[in-house]
Amino acid sequence: MRLVAWNVNGLRAAIGKGFFESVAALSPDILFVGETKWTDNGKNVFPLPPEGYEEVHTSSKLRKGYSGTMAYFRKEPLSIHYGLQNGEYDEEGRLITLEYPSFYFVGAYVPNSGEGLKRLPFRMEYEDRLREYLLMLDRQKPVIYAGDLNVAHERIDIKNPDANVKNAGFTPEERSKMNELLAAGFADSFRELHPNDIAYSWWSYRFHARENNAGWRIDYFLVSRRILPLVKASEIHSEIFGSDHCPVLLDIDI
Repeated sequence: MRLVAWNVNGLRAAIGKGFFESVAALSPDILFVGETKWTDNGKNVFPLPPEGYEEVHTSSKLRKGYSGTMAYFRKEPLSIHYGLQNGEYDEEGRLITLEYPSFYFVGAYVPNSGEGLKRLPFRMEYEDRLREYLLMLDRQKPVIYAGDLNVAHERIDIKNPDANVKNAGFTPEERSKMNELLAAGFADSFRELHPNDIAYSWWSYRFHARENNAGWRIDYFLVSRRILPLVKASEIHSEIFGSDHCPVLLDIDI
């Protein structure tokens, strides 16, 4: 099975930059899309999925053109869930869970701690609640957790670590939450398969960052550690444009 996660930083903009062509080239069984910036207001009709796929999405209820996630899938899931256990945090449209017979797929667009780390306390609370949710699912069947997790976990995952220690996405607090999740029984599939590779999934639009490969690895596929042996490939497709993020891919025999 092939799974892809991609923060498109605006679905309309991505469609104009070859989104559907890139999806066709990757040919995922499940595609999770973060930061669609789509608003459900009765006027905006969500784009039809490519032939052979079904689509679900959730949008921010608080602000127009903010956050939002969606998923395409070839095989209909047993169940679809938005937000955390009781729908918490769905007001920002950040989380979609698809249940299949042998696993849960959880796609997330994790909140950014923001300029001046104004949302860091909210982010810390979110991370704790999310970990509880993932562990609750993991007690039932293995979990594949993917998306823009808005953290560069280790120094190898960011071009300029020393200059960014106090910036959102590389604070000790955010990195420690990733440590806690991994210690609770999850594995970073890319780093497990590519322990020494320097690869990034996000680049600022400023200062020719992508041209100079001055990026961050903040898009992930984490898996329950007991299914790590089933992972056949975990890739970062930096050759695909259309957003300030590139798609990440997981091939797994599940």
